[in-house]
Amino acid sequence: MGPLCQYLGHRFADNIEPVERHIPPPPPPPATQLRFRRAAPSGRACCAQSIRASAAAEESSSSSAENSTVLRVKEGPKYPRWDDPDYCKWKDKEGEILRDVEPIVMLAKEILHSDRYMDGERLSAEDEKIVKESLLAYHPHSDDKIGCGIDSIMVDRHPQFKQSRCLFVIRTNGVWIDFSYQKCLRAYIRDKYPTHAERFIREHFKRGSG
Repeated sequence: MGPLCQYLGHRFADNIEPVERHIPPPPPPPATQLRFRRAAPSGRACCAQSIRASAAAEESSSSSAENSTVLRVKEGPKYPRWDDPDYCKWKDKEGEILRDVEPIVMLAKEILHSDRYMDGERLSAEDEKIVKESLLAYHPHSDDKIGCGIDSIMVDRHPQFKQSRCLFVIRTNGVWIDFSYQKCLRAYIRDKYPTHAERFIREHFKRGSG
């Protein structure tokens, strides 16, 4: 390039005005939307919530129970009153029957449930006399139990229920058969106290004992 071209080039460059470029600013970033996730309750918080719920349930149940109790209290009494003459008569008769049968009941229990007699042992003459007169004589089937005659009375294990002991009649022919002292007592009470016997038996004897 010659000197003339260089000169013209410089002159041309000096006359050119700089062009300002307006660069638009970058668009603002989109607004960030924050989403908060509900944190799961910790184990301690769960326990606290459970305890509060249980306490509320118990309080509600207790309140219901108290309300129902109050309602029940307002109801009339369902037990007999001592000012009822019929009830007083029954209690008097009940005490009389208990005093009557208590000695033989205590003897029978001592014979069967203590070490007074071993299995297979015969009663003493005194105990045998009481058992024959106060128990066996009132058995509903005493004649069948006695059979050909009594040789003695014995204590032994029940033939079917080995954990239980009972009284046996040993007949004169050597045959022996068991009998229930409770059946004897019930028959005695029915015979001597017919008006109050069933109520007494129902309240003082086990069900299914015959």
